[in-house]
Amino acid sequence: MAEIHFAGLGTLINVAAIIIGGIIGLFGGKFLTENIRRILQDACALTVIFLGADGALKNFDAMLFIASLIGGGLVGAIIDIDGKFERLGFWLRKRSGNDGDAKFVDGFVTASLTVCIGAMAVIGAINDRLLHDATVLIAKSALDLIIILVMTASLGKGCIFSCVSVGIFQGAITLLAGLIEPLMTEVALANLSGVGNVLIFAIGVNLLLPDKKISVANFLPALIVACLWN
Repeated sequence: MAEIHFAGLGTLINVAAIIIGGIIGLFGGKFLTENIRRILQDACALTVIFLGADGALKNFDAMLFIASLIGGGLVGAIIDIDGKFERLGFWLRKRSGNDGDAKFVDGFVTASLTVCIGAMAVIGAINDRLLHDATVLIAKSALDLIIILVMTASLGKGCIFSCVSVGIFQGAITLLAGLIEPLMTEVALANLSGVGNVLIFAIGVNLLLPDKKISVANFLPALIVACLWN
């Protein structure tokens, strides 16, 4: 039997995995006490923090991090990416009939950044288009299913809608793969991984310390600076 593959297959699998993980976490979360939800959130936060720290330290380059985070952060703050993410969250909350869910937007933004940031999303989407290979995104899907399951149990149904962010982000990379692929040299990938893991670390801090938020979305342009840094 011939193998079925089309551009975007990996992203569709990723979207489905997030929805499945979110639904399991949503219904399972109803049986958990607030104390257990908090423990799950802290466990998820610590896992994300150490995953980010481990990846960042493996690719540590002080000048790269400074240039990417300051330059990218300034661009992100000027165009207010964080505000746009929140407005999308508010729009999704209204359109999905969840106006009464106070945690919806926070869950959506946190989960979206967690599953979108990282080299796997970029490389997986490029491979899906150019090499007809969805292996990387399938592996990412398995990880995202578990992450979103835990996040949804603690932060609520807003996390499930991170599937929209993944669909848009990875779908756009798949469509632009021909233009992006020449830029993805070994150095660019290492830089992307290093800076991306710093942002993943920041997401973990936000989960652990919800009263002290780092505007991680505003740092997304740092990933572009990292890829262009030589």
